Amino acid sequence: MLEKRLLNSALSRLSHGGVRIRYWDGSEKTYGPEKPYVTITVKEPAVVRRMARNVSLGIGEGYSKGLVEVDGPLTDVIRLAAENPQNLSKLVHALKSPSLHRNKQNRQKSYIAHHYDLGNDFYKMWLDKSMLYTCAYFRKPTNTLEQAQQDKIDYVLKKLRIKKGMSLADLGCGWGDLLITAAKKYKATGIGVTLSEEQVKWANERAKKEGVADLISFKLINYQDLPKYMKGKQFDRVASVGMMEHVGRGNHHKYFETVDKLLKPGGVSFAHFISSQREIAPDAWIDKYIFPGGYLPSPREIITEIQKLNFRLTDYENIRYHYALTLHEWRKRFNAHKKEVVKMFDEEFYRMWDFWLACSEGSFKYGNIDLSHFVFTKGINNDLPLTREDWYK
Repeated sequence: MLEKRLLNSALSRLSHGGVRIRYWDGSEKTYGPEKPYVTITVKEPAVVRRMARNVSLGIGEGYSKGLVEVDGPLTDVIRLAAENPQNLSKLVHALKSPSLHRNKQNRQKSYIAHHYDLGNDFYKMWLDKSMLYTCAYFRKPTNTLEQAQQDKIDYVLKKLRIKKGMSLADLGCGWGDLLITAAKKYKATGIGVTLSEEQVKWANERAKKEGVADLISFKLINYQDLPKYMKGKQFDRVASVGMMEHVGRGNHHKYFETVDKLLKPGGVSFAHFISSQREIAPDAWIDKYIFPGGYLPSPREIITEIQKLNFRLTDYENIRYHYALTLHEWRKRFNAHKKEVVKMFDEEFYRMWDFWLACSEGSFKYGNIDLSHFVFTKGINNDLPLTREDWYK
């Protein structure tokens, strides 16, 4: 059969690791020089035909629909692919490259709604109580997710070197914890913007509960429109945590031009985002089902844009493995609420998100993505501390 020959040809090239394939006709075969990481059951030959067009779409859709089953850690599917990039490349015949969502400003709200407006009740099931949906910071690998997320917020504010009474703009504010914490700890004033209606509602309600609604507010505004909304007002600090991924390929100059308009001379800006080791097209399955229009820029792309304006890069840090730990905890909590998720959506949705969380964890463990922290100033600022020492106290 053509489909079996195709898969056999590709997997016979494995030079690292191993995998056992259980075919739709009940036959099995083991590939690779080592003990199989996982056993993958392919229930229909149509899955292989879809994989021949695009591996990610084929296996992602197959798993979501229950046509592909994995016995063993799902993260090890990513491990196998990461260890054999050249050997598996011929599995992709790409008869036609899948069309991806074009990230334009007038489409960004619908793209954000696709992911973030699934409902606050959904995210409450498996995020920490602060609803932080970005990489945590584990000072110890044994720390709880709650502790690691609050340590992340403190770490970001230390990197911003925010002081009492400063103003802060949070671009892509999520459910608002960064700005709320800044207001509570430093009496900071400011504004957070997002394109998610669910997030805006939650963040403003929480600001009232925390007693800081007189200092900060959250608005349903595209970050590019914030300078116009503020009528030229500038901020001491500008931050974005987990928003750069949604800016879109080729749009990063717009992000930095916006920061330039919002940031006071000498001000400090911070960006926390998933980055890629090299410039590659977005994953077709993730673009179609998880993050429409998303793109993971490389550090090179970001540094190039920073240097085009009057910004000075003062610090770069990669905390890649922290995201693997974060995702592991998210997925564990997500799986603990399987019945609720299936009831809220359906079995296919649950499997799709389980696959995404697992593959994301595997990608941070074994793949070519990182979690980048960039700190930069607008122009020269000679008043900042000379070392990072104050970040770790």
